[in-house]
Amino acid sequence: MTVFVAAVFAATYVGMALGRVPGLRIDRTGIALFAAIALMVTGALTPSAAAQAIDFPTLGILFGLMALSAQFVLAGFYDWAAARIAASDGGQTALLALTVAVSGALSAVVANDVVTFAIAPVLAFGLTRRGIDARPHLIALAAASNAGSAATLIGNPQNILIGEAGGLRFLDFLAVCGPPAAAALVITFLVVRYVFRAELARRPARPAVELPALDRGQVLKGVIATAVLIALFVSPLPRAVSALAVAAALLVSRRFATREIMAEVDWHLLLLFACLFLVNEAFRQAGVAAGGLAWLEGQGLLPGRLAVLAPVTLAASNTIGNVPAVILLLSLWPPPSAGALFGLALLSTLAGNLLLTGSFANIIVAERAGGAGVAFGFRDHARCGVPISLLSIAVAVAWLALAGQMPW
Repeated sequence: MTVFVAAVFAATYVGMALGRVPGLRIDRTGIALFAAIALMVTGALTPSAAAQAIDFPTLGILFGLMALSAQFVLAGFYDWAAARIAASDGGQTALLALTVAVSGALSAVVANDVVTFAIAPVLAFGLTRRGIDARPHLIALAAASNAGSAATLIGNPQNILIGEAGGLRFLDFLAVCGPPAAAALVITFLVVRYVFRAELARRPARPAVELPALDRGQVLKGVIATAVLIALFVSPLPRAVSALAVAAALLVSRRFATREIMAEVDWHLLLLFACLFLVNEAFRQAGVAAGGLAWLEGQGLLPGRLAVLAPVTLAASNTIGNVPAVILLLSLWPPPSAGALFGLALLSTLAGNLLLTGSFANIIVAERAGGAGVAFGFRDHARCGVPISLLSIAVAVAWLALAGQMPW
């Protein structure tokens, strides 16, 4: 049985890296679900062990944030914000700065995947209508959403997971991760501005983009809900309870049906999390991880030092993805310090900018922009993504070391 569990574990994370099974239309969520079912059917993981393995508080927080994002989606805020950026008057440098600032700020308080999913097609269409090469602005959208999301515990799924695993406090996380995240936003702007300097030098046509309808009352409701959620996260109340309470309040609506709000929840991501929890628990119970950890500790290769954590997160985030990588590391890593958890959150998120496949946000922007008629591929993204990621990680490593959060 040990060999079987190890094989399923390895196959699952190979699937995470490939993104699909060759010849089949099964994606990452399908791969993780198949693996979890196989482990339970064969008895490698009992139903009771499976129930205990799932981190329900993390899933509850994710669900609450998705419901909050749904409020803004249905109110038309993201579409309005994207069209407003595309219609802004002035040169392309100012437009690029606005894209970075808006996407970074929004991603710090709501899920970055939702931000990119909603904004990318509207921004691509609006810029194309003005005769603007949309590629640099879309690459900036993806990179800034990743960088901005690194600042807070609610910016992305991996931060939520890490915060729950370590019991990290919201304001402590912001104090440690906020400054390097802000620096990463500046780096994003400067790198994209330099790489696409020829394209950005062209004067765009005057704005002719029509702003979509915006339900200001519902946007205000979403803003109030966001402020309440952050206040609750700062309080001693459990974060899962806080997120679910805000989600329940948003469901009480005369404007949006419950079905409409639930349709905006990313159930596939929630299922992916749950299934990876099960696969990792089976691997832990099989005892394979313990021997591997003992060997790594003997070699000084546990990711408790920046010299190890930085390359590990850079490699893992750009192969199996930053969310699966964090779930994997937390399941195998002995209880890390708070500083190490800050480092894991910060570095795994910033590493996602390296390649197009490094984060879900990058892939979402590429796919949504393609649907709007703007094609940019692996090479286009790498021209900016590689320097953005490496420079951002260098700043983050220096910050963590100088602040005494982690040893070099």
